[in-house]
Amino acid sequence: MPATSPARLAVGTGTGILAIALLLMCVPGHPAAGRHGGAAQSEYPVRPPGHHMTGLTGGVEGGYAPALPVVPAVGLLYNTTSVEGIPAWTARGARYVEGSNVLQLPSGRWKYLPRGRTVSVVVAAGDPAARRQIAESRAWLAAGKVPGDTPERRACAERALLSMRALLQPNGALAAAWTPGWKYSWPRDASFTSAAFAHTGHHAEAFRILRYSAATQRPDGTWEARTKLDGSGPPDGRRWQLDANGWVPWATWQWYQAAPAVTRRPGLAVLYPMIRKAADYAASSLGADGLPPASPDYWELATTTPNIGTAAPLLAGLNSAADLAVAAGHPGDAARWRSAAKRLSSGISKNFAPLGYRRTADGRHGHDSAATFMAPPFTTARPGLARALDATYKALLMPNGGLTPGNAPTAPWGRNAWTPSTSLFALAWATTGERSKAERILDWLISKKNPLGELHEKVDGTGSPSSVAPLAWTGSITLLSLVALGGQGLPTPPSGT
Repeated sequence: MPATSPARLAVGTGTGILAIALLLMCVPGHPAAGRHGGAAQSEYPVRPPGHHMTGLTGGVEGGYAPALPVVPAVGLLYNTTSVEGIPAWTARGARYVEGSNVLQLPSGRWKYLPRGRTVSVVVAAGDPAARRQIAESRAWLAAGKVPGDTPERRACAERALLSMRALLQPNGALAAAWTPGWKYSWPRDASFTSAAFAHTGHHAEAFRILRYSAATQRPDGTWEARTKLDGSGPPDGRRWQLDANGWVPWATWQWYQAAPAVTRRPGLAVLYPMIRKAADYAASSLGADGLPPASPDYWELATTTPNIGTAAPLLAGLNSAADLAVAAGHPGDAARWRSAAKRLSSGISKNFAPLGYRRTADGRHGHDSAATFMAPPFTTARPGLARALDATYKALLMPNGGLTPGNAPTAPWGRNAWTPSTSLFALAWATTGERSKAERILDWLISKKNPLGELHEKVDGTGSPSSVAPLAWTGSITLLSLVALGGQGLPTPPSGT
């Protein structure tokens, strides 16, 4: 999450500078590129003077298309192999045909992405080929389960599932969103999405993501911060992040718990070499204090001391890997990783727990929504966690009702609430018996959907959805929260302590 963005400096200084700033956001490796800008991200799409657009308003069908290059998608068209982003001016007054990615325009006509095509077409309502696509999409939904105990929550879950499916590539790469700078696969987002697919009955999609994780793992057992969707490697020199060595084994464990018995053991055999390399690296990274080294976390900013955004995922991953090792018949691996998990757990108890799981072990960087990583379904809740979560929530709460990722003095988040950080509290509270708190968060998220029903990355200071939509990470966390609130809940890797 870069701390600065040239777009913030350029606003109000003329169309030419705005265009340059937005072009820079498309350049891999530029500080403004990627999904993790600061408050400036809500300042686009930007139209030339005389063509201003606020929120999700804009031109009508066939109307003005802005000349500037970076316009976040607000929805998706999808045909099982290809995706097309829906810009705001097309979405205005439109809606999805229920249970599909076919868009009904204000004119009543349908816009969809035909099978085998990469460019959408507009057809008459009821077009036979479009109807077949709608039927296929609804059959896919029916093959799994759509969680939620109210019509509004089920509708949110349905749209999140369809959006995650659209963002999942045939090779298993998972685009964070369908906008330049977000069209990459992050191991973190992909792991959460795999878990969400697994616990909603879409086991093939969950496993496909894990196979991609195995294919893109580096020889030393780690992962790049993100990869191109074709799996060819990272798009830039962004520093790799150690938390992937926790998230991927955790996601594999979640898939294993949910997968049909007939497929999960052979599937685990395929994935186990990846688990071994990831867990061995995680275990070897722990220092004398039991903690991993300082590493960029989900903020994608480096810290000088260990951070909870890395330590907590690694604890979940080591516990997951140890349990998978037992299932795979490798007791030696299980013992080694269980021992490492105990060391890490002790290090977290000594260095982070007394601080209420603040961002860094030195306590100098404020509260962090990664405190939720110490809750189920990642790690068994320990004494004092409930109090820490309440304190963290209060510290991160924004006037618009959502949460900022952290409140360090140098944090770059501005007035924006971030929906991943907000939804993580719904998940933590849903899995620790705080149902009313979880439901309050979920209902706030649902109230911030755009008119197409998609969840955005951010909510700006005015309370309007901003930045890109749909965001796979937010959708997956929301789905897991709804599953957790259902009758069977979510499993948590055993700690072995």
